Amino acid sequence: MIKLVNCTPHAINIQTEQGIITIPPSGISIRVESQQTAIGEINGIPVVKTIYTGLNLPNPEPDTIYIVSTVVLQAAREMGITRDDLIAPDTGPQSAVRDGNGQIVAIRRFQVL
Repeated sequence: MIKLVNCTPHAINIQTEQGIITIPPSGISIRVESQQTAIGEINGIPVVKTIYTGLNLPNPEPDTIYIVSTVVLQAAREMGITRDDLIAPDTGPQSAVRDGNGQIVAIRRFQVL
């Protein structure tokens, strides 16, 4: 059995054929360090580019997958970090389960980048 470790600050609800599975936050907080560089203006409004400069990922563990935010996945990719133990909730229209107010209450799948 694969251990799923939720490194986001909120519970992740996954809609399966059997019902909802909830994965509570683990308390592991992953921080993305970045810097922004001004690249110009559009109609007098500044435009910046974000460059990811640091990421405090947990060490890989056997049979363990870390659930992280999409920003963490993007930062890892842009920094050249290649790990197959990172996934993020897929909040796209094919996966997100929404309530009557349009708020995401569950997902149907995860994503990798």
